Amino acid sequence: MNRIIFAAAALAASAAIAYAQDPIVGNWKTELGDTAAIAPCGSGYCITLKSGKHAGEQIGNFNGKDGSYEGKITDPDAKKTYDGSLTVSGNALKMKGCVLKVVCESQTWPRL
Repeated sequence: MNRIIFAAAALAASAAIAYAQDPIVGNWKTELGDTAAIAPCGSGYCITLKSGKHAGEQIGNFNGKDGSYEGKITDPDAKKTYDGSLTVSGNALKMKGCVLKVVCESQTWPRL
């Protein structure tokens, strides 16, 4: 019985470590100078603004791993949600949001 409990605890700990090591997790500086936190939520990652006039608002939900992610991003001023992709390279996060996959805009956020 102790072996089963130990194995379950080890599996849970390794899952937590895998999330912590993903390059997307952390705090990022938006183009407007606000802080956005990206953290595990559900089976993916959520983006929540930590500063600025929209502090506390969740503005994104993405799935993926190893520096490449797909999901939805919301413009908090316009209250519109777009299909998006994120890529992480070193301490830079490149975000791309598109309307109908035709009209796209990109931003690059540095890690804080």
